[in-house]
Amino acid sequence: MTDQLIAPVIPPAADPVRGGPRRAGGGRPLPLADPLAVPLDAVYGMSRIDTSGRLTSQAISHILNWRADDRLTLTAAVGVMVARRDRHGMVTVPARCFIAIPAALQHRCGRRPWDRVLLAAAPGQDTLTVYTLTVLDGALRAHAQLLLGEGGRS
Repeated sequence: MTDQLIAPVIPPAADPVRGGPRRAGGGRPLPLADPLAVPLDAVYGMSRIDTSGRLTSQAISHILNWRADDRLTLTAAVGVMVARRDRHGMVTVPARCFIAIPAALQHRCGRRPWDRVLLAAAPGQDTLTVYTLTVLDGALRAHAQLLLGEGGRS
């Protein structure tokens, strides 16, 4: 199965509301995702994250050129998860080139098993941002309200 890439159609979103860090299993707090402006080199696609929290996509291996044994730092906020290559990262890309998202980050992001997600690969920033469809829906609704406020019709 190959992922189909689509051109960017979503305007940059306003800063999401951040909550305080939660502790996962009594360990250190997990980092929060920083809101990112949509980069000019962004490539979009749709995917699913399986019940084990694995994200597989050609965007990972082809667009971002991430390889087995690359280390990643993962961060999350409500509806958004960001992976970036970082030699001190907490996650290692396995030989089959997928990202295993820890359960605590999946929970923070609000992802449920087999939910479809929007992927935004940004090669210039060496990041992959994963948006839940709830975030995408909110962005589209905000955009529609903006158009209505400018005299547009629904």
